[in-house]
Amino acid sequence: MACLVGHVVGPSRQGCEPFRNGRVACPLVSGSSPAAPSPTGTDSADHAVHTVRAALRSPRALRTEVLAGLVVALALIPEAISFSIIAGVDPRVGLFASFTMAVTISFLGGRPAMISAATGAIALVVAPVMRDHGYDYLIATVLLGGAIQVVLALAGVARLMRFVPRSVMVGFVNALAILIFEAQIDHLVDVPWAVYPMIAVGIAVIVGFPRINRVVPAPLVAIVALTAFVLVAGLDVPDVGDEGDLPDSLPAWFVPDVPFTLDTLQVIAPYALAMAVVGILESLLTAKLVDDITDTRSDKTRETWGQGVANIVTGCFGGMGGCAMIGQTMINVKVSGARTRISTFLAGVLLLVLVVGFGDVVALIPMAALVAVMVMVAVGTFDWHSVHPATLRRMPRSETVVMVATVVVTVFTHNLAIGVGVGVLVAMVLFARRVAHLTAVERTLVEDEHGARTAVYRVTGELFFASSNDLYTQFDYANDPGRVVIDLSASHVWDASTVAALDAITTKYARRGTTVEIVGLDDASAARHARLTGRLDPH
Repeated sequence: MACLVGHVVGPSRQGCEPFRNGRVACPLVSGSSPAAPSPTGTDSADHAVHTVRAALRSPRALRTEVLAGLVVALALIPEAISFSIIAGVDPRVGLFASFTMAVTISFLGGRPAMISAATGAIALVVAPVMRDHGYDYLIATVLLGGAIQVVLALAGVARLMRFVPRSVMVGFVNALAILIFEAQIDHLVDVPWAVYPMIAVGIAVIVGFPRINRVVPAPLVAIVALTAFVLVAGLDVPDVGDEGDLPDSLPAWFVPDVPFTLDTLQVIAPYALAMAVVGILESLLTAKLVDDITDTRSDKTRETWGQGVANIVTGCFGGMGGCAMIGQTMINVKVSGARTRISTFLAGVLLLVLVVGFGDVVALIPMAALVAVMVMVAVGTFDWHSVHPATLRRMPRSETVVMVATVVVTVFTHNLAIGVGVGVLVAMVLFARRVAHLTAVERTLVEDEHGARTAVYRVTGELFFASSNDLYTQFDYANDPGRVVIDLSASHVWDASTVAALDAITTKYARRGTTVEIVGLDDASAARHARLTGRLDPH
């Protein structure tokens, strides 16, 4: 998922707070162990330089930022090309998007050292637009998606991230991995037989090279090795050049040729909204991981609108849009030791230099090499621990249901935003059901000195729409004495449904000539009850 495809480098468990589930990190794909010390010696947060000014004053820190930017730029090339192919666009579209996203977010983002570029998740979202309506509509979708992100940022959507359950995030990651793998199937059908052993060799290199060297990204080594083999052996296999022309110049200003009508809006709006939500979700998750690793805090709201502006800029230069990449960010922060915006900026600039200056070489990369990379990206992205039998036995059944629902809906619709939305909805329903069953009513009869009896109902638990529906049935209306006391000192009234239920209880007792007194309300519950009682239909 760089973005979440970007689990090309998995963070350590200590850094993976939202996924504290034993996920196997992906040194296989990254070429680097997440726990490996920085080659620059700046892995420790105690010795890290966290500001641009401080880095510019420190030759050692500046060297760290420059080298980190170079490594990330090299690692970005195969992924940007692969994600372009997933989206159904020329490689230049993904490469330009990675350049503009990285450079723009280096100035505007709320999380220094985080890498944003073209990603698999965004590619999956916008691919249907490209397939059904064409390139101009795709760019219009990116522009609208960026604008929606800015609006959502101003509305404070970053604060809502804490309501996304862990089980939804795990399902999100697993679904993304499945979709990434599924996207490679087209490159395995009707191809020369030599493609299959090349893919196997590429996977072997990605798996084995980190045991020899953990500085150079293993995917890059696999791509270079397979490209050299194809050139030397003279094999005729599909390559990047077959997918489209690579850029030979700087990106130019681009205005999509689409009619500015409601019909156009109806076409692009659903995909733009999905792109905005997925981009925000993954970017804020990545920012949280970097916060944990560096022991610093980031501005999530600034990051959200920064992503929006970056997507608008990317669309204006004909890019496919993007978001934060977990994998490349971990290469930058965890492996290379970068801590400032310098590395993010240089990653984008050096990427453009490499593809524009050496585009003829990039065009010779065999597709088998990229398929091998993406297969390992999918393997590294999938949370294998979440489907381990021991994990499934320990996990509450409701959380497993939420995870499975998220995966099934996402894979079925090919829409990550819909999958997350359904997952959150299922989680809310199951949580409400679970909390509702924690509500209890205890009845006792007491007598005063004159022998007059009173039925006292002590209610415990949270009272809201799910639990208040059952509250009405917990009273012995036929056999209670002439006075009833409802003690709510151990509960809380959350909504109008509960007030309506209390009114219905009082009304039913009143019809029998029974007096009802409600006691023990806390201040918030009392205020809500006083404001709504008698104004709702108690049925």
